[in-house]
Amino acid sequence: MTRSAESFPRRRTLRTGGELAAAGLAPPERTALIDRAGAVFPVAVTAHLADSMAPEGALARQFVPEAAELARDPRDLDDPIGDAAFAPVRGIVHRYPDRVLLTPLLVCPAYCRFCFRRGHVGAADAVLSEAELEAAFAYIESNPAIWEVILSGGDPLMLPARRLAAIVARLEAIPHVATIRVHTRVPVLDPARVTPALVAALESAKAMFVVLHCNHADELNEDARAACRRVAGAGIPLLSQTVLLKGVNDDAATLAVLMRALVANRIKPYYLHHPDLAPGTAHFRLSIERGQALMRELRGRLSGLCQPTYVLDIPGGFGKVPVGPSYIEGGGNGGHRVADWRGRVHAYPPEPREGADVAGDRPT
Repeated sequence: MTRSAESFPRRRTLRTGGELAAAGLAPPERTALIDRAGAVFPVAVTAHLADSMAPEGALARQFVPEAAELARDPRDLDDPIGDAAFAPVRGIVHRYPDRVLLTPLLVCPAYCRFCFRRGHVGAADAVLSEAELEAAFAYIESNPAIWEVILSGGDPLMLPARRLAAIVARLEAIPHVATIRVHTRVPVLDPARVTPALVAALESAKAMFVVLHCNHADELNEDARAACRRVAGAGIPLLSQTVLLKGVNDDAATLAVLMRALVANRIKPYYLHHPDLAPGTAHFRLSIERGQALMRELRGRLSGLCQPTYVLDIPGGFGKVPVGPSYIEGGGNGGHRVADWRGRVHAYPPEPREGADVAGDRPT
């Protein structure tokens, strides 16, 4: 039987190597290493997550530090997607003309070891002050081209319901903002937070979307699914984003189970992210060619509803681009060669010449 959000016991988040070892999630000999890693990037494993993970499994790999993250790869970048160059005021990233990222806080329920903002989340000044938040709203109000505001962080669902409702109401009152998007891990990392009050705080007269970051089907246990149902039950559409991670989900069978589980829970797969070049994350990264091969495998075995767009965030702040495999070659009057999902190649007829009569291919 599914428990209501109010019935969850509140237990302590694990934050040290000793606590993780005591919970059976790390061997005692790794406690010093975990604490060294935690001094660089915070360690946090919610009680809910601890109950869900197996030592050395796909979930533990995402949240329990490894020795590899203390190493620096030559390709690592302190600001891997170039946020700093597009931050006109604190809490705003304005990379694309019609949308901005608003980060009211840089706090998460648990800290993913592959995070591209790992140098910023969990810091002492991780929450915007009232003055900083007002400056962010003023920036949005002064830019009528901004059509969409994306609440991110950190995790915006870590905010108290009243605070979140006030932010949504403030954005709702800006005439040119038509869409609000909330990116979160909370439903799968700490579903107790998804209370009726929090869901009510998300309700808006504007178009509201919740994008769930979920990397493995094991994250979607019954309590997590119930939290997602509470959001969907309020009429709020859910999308998903997944980071492609070596040793976590870098095989077609694992991705297929995840994408089907998402769709079965009314969550439309949106993005499959190639991992960013964040410091200490080289052990999670795989080649783009490997990612493209995985997407080819998914194309044949999964419904179109289950197909995310495979994207790369170009280092330096140049934005996301699709990097999925191409199924078509050639073009023009020579025709195309098109590969089907099994890899078989088929001819597609030539395009009509410019200015030609399509029916009879006669010059006009």
